[in-house]
Amino acid sequence: MAGWTPRAVPPSTAMQGQYCRVEPVDIARHGVELFEANLDDAEGKNWTYLFNDFPNTQAAYLEWLTAHAAKPDPMPHAIIDLSTGKAVGLASFMRIDTGNGVVEVGHINYSPRLQRQRAATEAMYLMMRRVFDELGYRRYEWKCDALNAPSRGAARRYGFRFEGVFRKAVMYKGRTRDTAWFAITDTEWPAVRDAFERWLAADNFDAAGQQRSSLAAAQE
Repeated sequence: MAGWTPRAVPPSTAMQGQYCRVEPVDIARHGVELFEANLDDAEGKNWTYLFNDFPNTQAAYLEWLTAHAAKPDPMPHAIIDLSTGKAVGLASFMRIDTGNGVVEVGHINYSPRLQRQRAATEAMYLMMRRVFDELGYRRYEWKCDALNAPSRGAARRYGFRFEGVFRKAVMYKGRTRDTAWFAITDTEWPAVRDAFERWLAADNFDAAGQQRSSLAAAQE
C-alpha cells in the first residue's frame, strides 16, 4: 500500500444517471414525496428488516427523516425517478472509514414505486461508481439481517460477494439479529461495473421495457 492516502468523504452532490438521480436528502424537497411513496406499501412490509417501523403519519415520517439526516454519517440520499421527477427511495453511505478506504451502503428503503425498475438498479451503480471511480475507495460493504432473503439476493445480484454471518450481532425490534456481510473490493469493481453498464444499456431492453438479459447473467 505504498503511496496510500486517506480518501475523501463522499461529497454532497448529485449523481446523475439515465433513469434516476441520487442526491443528498433535503427534507423540504424530498420528505413529503418519500412519505407518499411509502404509503403504497400499505402493510409496511418494506420496513420489516429496518431498525424502526414505518412512521405512518406525515409529521412522524418527517421527524424521523430529519433525525436520520442530522448527522454526517450516515449520509442519506434520495433516489429521484427521472420519469416523474419524484423521490421514490432512500439509500445511505455509512460507516465511512476514510483512512482505510471502506464505506457501506445501507438504510436502503425502496418504495413500491421504485422496486423492479431500472432506476432501482442504476441507483446502486451510481453510488458504487462514486465510491470506486470518483473517490478511490478499496472496499464497499452491504450488510443485512441474515433472515432477509430479498436483501441477500439483491446483494448477490449487484455483484457483492458473501463473506459470512456475524451471529447475534445486534438486537432490534425485540429480537436478536444475525448479520450477513457482503462486499465488493476495488479489484472486483471493474468487472462489476462492466456488468452494470451492459445491463443498463438501452439495447438490453425491448420495446415493452423488458430486459433481454439479466444483471445476474451479466455478472457471470
